[in-house]
Amino acid sequence: MGAITYDIEISSIPAKMFKAVVLDADTLIPKIMPQAIKNVEILEGDGGVGTVKIIHFGEGSQYKSAKHRVDATDTENLTHSYTIIEGDVLAGVLESITYHVKIVATEDGGCICKNRSIYHTKGDVEINEEKIKEGKEKAMQMLKAIEAYLQAN
Repeated sequence: MGAITYDIEISSIPAKMFKAVVLDADTLIPKIMPQAIKNVEILEGDGGVGTVKIIHFGEGSQYKSAKHRVDATDTENLTHSYTIIEGDVLAGVLESITYHVKIVATEDGGCICKNRSIYHTKGDVEINEEKIKEGKEKAMQMLKAIEAYLQAN
């Protein structure tokens, strides 16, 4: 098991960014980055804790789909956790990937998006650091695209 943590400073209002990144992500991201995510559909649940969704990646992705489960959402403290439980993104070597997202306000009215990814490997499999780096960079690109969208709208 390995954990990767990274922070991205964003100039958007914290509550607005949380709404975009967490609450509206299923419809917003396919709208602004269709090459990354084609669509998201709920398989079980109402969107809250325990909800299972399938993400269909866009043509610009090397992956087809990923199924994830919402583990926790706290709109007051601007935190969200979810786990990828199935899909080719796990590459046959991971049991799951758990993500923890926290939006923290900065003094200048912007925010920092803190992300922690925990990779649960099958057995003693070593994690490919290049693949993790690629995933981190794509996540950062997505957050920057969301920020640009929020600033323009």
